[in-house]
Amino acid sequence: MPTQNLFPLALGLAMSLTIPVHAGPEAAPVQAAPSNPGDWCTWLQSKPGTLYKNADNPFLQGFQVGGRFQYQAAYLDGEDVNGRDFNDTYDEYRRVRIETKTDFLQFFSANIKLNMVNDGRPAGNDLDWGYDSFDEAVFSFDIKKAFGAGPLDVLKLNYGRFKFNMTEEVHMSSKEIYTIERSAIANKLYGANNRPTGVTLDAALGKWSGTLGVFSGEDDSDFIGGWNDGQAYYLSLAHETTDEWRFVLDLVVNDQSGSDDFLGYDWGTAFNAIYEKDRFGTIATLVAGENNAAGNLGGSFHALMVMPFYWIVEDRLQAVFQYQYAGASESQGIRTNSRYVRSQHSAGVNVNSGRGDELHTLYAGLNYHFCGDNLKIMTGIEYTSLDTPAGDVSALTYLVGFRTFF
Repeated sequence: MPTQNLFPLALGLAMSLTIPVHAGPEAAPVQAAPSNPGDWCTWLQSKPGTLYKNADNPFLQGFQVGGRFQYQAAYLDGEDVNGRDFNDTYDEYRRVRIETKTDFLQFFSANIKLNMVNDGRPAGNDLDWGYDSFDEAVFSFDIKKAFGAGPLDVLKLNYGRFKFNMTEEVHMSSKEIYTIERSAIANKLYGANNRPTGVTLDAALGKWSGTLGVFSGEDDSDFIGGWNDGQAYYLSLAHETTDEWRFVLDLVVNDQSGSDDFLGYDWGTAFNAIYEKDRFGTIATLVAGENNAAGNLGGSFHALMVMPFYWIVEDRLQAVFQYQYAGASESQGIRTNSRYVRSQHSAGVNVNSGRGDELHTLYAGLNYHFCGDNLKIMTGIEYTSLDTPAGDVSALTYLVGFRTFF
C-alpha cells in the first residue's frame, strides 16, 4: 500500500474506535475532563486529555489524547582526527508527538503515537512540520482480564509497531530519562531511528515481570510492516529484589535474512541494575553483543554505563552523572550518538563518521522540574573521546533542553 494512504487509514481506524457508543438508556454520558482546580501543575499531571471514561460501557471504556514537546540546543567544541579544532551550534525540535489511547470492548486497547515534526537541521537537512510518521501503533488484548490466566497478575498480548526496549534507559520513556540524550550504546541496542513490527506477550507475577517478543526484520514501513526479512527474538526479565533494588535482563537474537535490518547486529544482551533510596539512585548497565556487518564494521562489542543521580531539592532539582565506555573488536565496530559529535560540521572536519573501536563519554547535568516530568528544563555537559583508525576525536558538548507533555 502506498505510504500516503497509511496515515488516513490508521487515523480513520483510531477515530472509529473513539466514537462513544450508546448501549441503550442506561449508558453513561460522555464524561468531560476534570476542570482546572486553580493549580496548573495539578491540572497538567491529572491527565487532562482524558476525553471519555466509562468502565460500564461495553463498547468504549475510555479515550485519551496526549502530546509531548521536546526542544533542545547544543554548542559543541571539538578536535577531529587530524587535530583540527572545530565548533558548532545546533538547535532542534527533538520530539513533537500526538498520542491517543483507546480502551474498547472491555479487553482491548489501541495506543497510537504520531511524529509531527522532522527536524533534520543538525544533519544539514530541512525542518518540516506536520505529520511525519507513526512512532508507535500497538494494539493489545488483556488475556488476564478476559480469561483469568491463573495465578499471574498480568498477561497481555500486543501486536503492532513498537519501540524496541533494550537497556533500562530505553525502558524509560523519553519523557522520563535523566540525560538529554540516551547513551550511545543504548541507542545502538534499540535501533534508535527504527520502529519494528512485532508481537509481544507481557506477564507478571509478584516481584517478577517479563516480556517475550518476536519482531520482523523488515524495516521499510511507516506503519505496521510485513514479515519478509527474518525475525528477531526478544526476552526481557525483571525482578524487584527489594524496595531499593531492581534487576532487568534484556536479550535479543537477530535472525535477519533480507536487506532490511532494524538492529544492525546479530545478538545483544544488557544486564541492568537499578538502585534507588530516598534522594539517591543509580542505574548501571553491562552490554555485550556481535555486529552483523563485515570487515572493520563487524566483530563483537561490549559496554558499561553507570548513571548515578541525586535530588538536591526533592522532586524539584536533580543532579545526574553518567559514564559510558564502549569497545569493539574491530576498528569501527562502535559509534557515537548522531547528536552531536557526528552531526554536520564545517567543511574539512573529519570525525570518521563517529565510528571507532573505543568510546568514552562523561556527562554531568542538572534537571529542574517545574511540574515533575510533565514540565522541566534539562541542562548537561558531555565529554566524548573516540579512538578511530584515522585518529582520535574529542569534544565537549553543552546542552539545554525543554520538555513537557500531557
